[in-house]
Amino acid sequence: MAMEYEPIKPYADDLEDSVYTQEKHFSIDIDIIGNAEKIQDDDGSKNLNQLAFRISDPNIANKGDESPFIPASNSTNLPLHRQQPPQHRLISLDVFRGLTVVLMILVDDVGGILPAINHSPWNGLTLADYVMPFFLFIVGVSLGLTYKRVSCRVNATRKAILRALKLLILGIFLQGGFFHGLNNLTYGMDIQQMRLMGILQRIAIAYLVAALCEIWLKGDDHVTSQLALLRKYQFQWLAASVLTVIYISLLYGLYVPTWQYQIPDATSSSAPKTFSVKCGVRGDTGPACNVVGMIDRKILGIQHLYRKPVFERTKQCSINSPDYGPLPSDAPAWCQAPFEPEGLLSSVMAMVTCLVGLHYGHIIVHFKDHADRIRLWLIPSSAFLVLGLALDIFGMHINKALYTFSYMCVTASAAGFLFAGIYLLVDIHGYRRMTLVLEWMGKHALVIYILAACNIIPIVIQGFYWKQPQNNILSLIGIGR
Repeated sequence: MAMEYEPIKPYADDLEDSVYTQEKHFSIDIDIIGNAEKIQDDDGSKNLNQLAFRISDPNIANKGDESPFIPASNSTNLPLHRQQPPQHRLISLDVFRGLTVVLMILVDDVGGILPAINHSPWNGLTLADYVMPFFLFIVGVSLGLTYKRVSCRVNATRKAILRALKLLILGIFLQGGFFHGLNNLTYGMDIQQMRLMGILQRIAIAYLVAALCEIWLKGDDHVTSQLALLRKYQFQWLAASVLTVIYISLLYGLYVPTWQYQIPDATSSSAPKTFSVKCGVRGDTGPACNVVGMIDRKILGIQHLYRKPVFERTKQCSINSPDYGPLPSDAPAWCQAPFEPEGLLSSVMAMVTCLVGLHYGHIIVHFKDHADRIRLWLIPSSAFLVLGLALDIFGMHINKALYTFSYMCVTASAAGFLFAGIYLLVDIHGYRRMTLVLEWMGKHALVIYILAACNIIPIVIQGFYWKQPQNNILSLIGIGR
């Protein structure tokens, strides 16, 4: 006898949110950042989390198009090719998300000490450059589980738009400049200088595009093979291809004219200094004359861009490269220019990363056998790796700031390999004790991101001081000096 979990049927209006126990994997935080679903769930979600228990014949457990998390009666004692997925939620997805949060905190706090793990100053790939694609990949996997069944596409679309707006607003609040950072007890945001894009904003945009594709662009085919899987989601792959073609065409086809920017003169109260960056080129992917920066300057406005871009750590702009440092005497004019690392055009390829993760989620939904899942994950991961490295060799460099196609391929490949490894370790072989902390962090990732990565905890702690603001706990332990 095998015990099979079956959710209590929700109200019809909320059916699109059910997807059995997978709803716990996803809500307004888009699974990027963890457990906000407890706050953000739609009405009726409490009903969705209630489970009814049914005793049935073990042969029934894996028939039809049931949840991918149904039990498999002692399946871990069987050979890998005969094992079936476990009955619980996909723990490997929580662990993967938690590991990504740890990686994010590590590179944020240690990257200044070890520049080798900090973001690459321009071309190239470092440990920090994997964080954003990993989050986007996880978003895509979660979407594949969340929208397994959709009864009303209009309602699902409305809820997806609302979730994206909430995440977008949260991102502007946290990264738009409202908090002034360590050693500054003031707060407030000059709307004319507010940073419009950021990590959460990019994830909100990518989530919305992937969610709409999952809601509207999938067929009714019954999936029995890899070819049938591709046929069912062929229009999603077409959307990913169109986005890629648009990105590459704009990146290498648009003309970038000479442009100017201003920065305040820190030594006097006179008018800001004006710098002119000479371009007049097409297809340039350097820091000064790329199309990604030009589009952001034209649409968002240069005053709304990030003011400490990674290219300040290049050899042209820092005598301490690859770390930040004073400008060399012959530094080019673009070294102090604002640049948005989560810009509009580069976010197009972020959408593609999310769609790639969506495909991995589809494999979970439609294939019940562990060996099939791992095989179908490793095939595209290997293909993306070979393609990305080949593109880098032939001139389309791996670049996180521009989110180049080669960068998307290599990082999506790494995400696929890592996810398959965690799935093998945790969900198949059951090694959960060593990953309990990561699992917990994955389930509460949004709170951890806000408190740790956005410096909310240090900002609050430094608000308590002795006589003078500089006499706080952070100063005693050497933080923020």
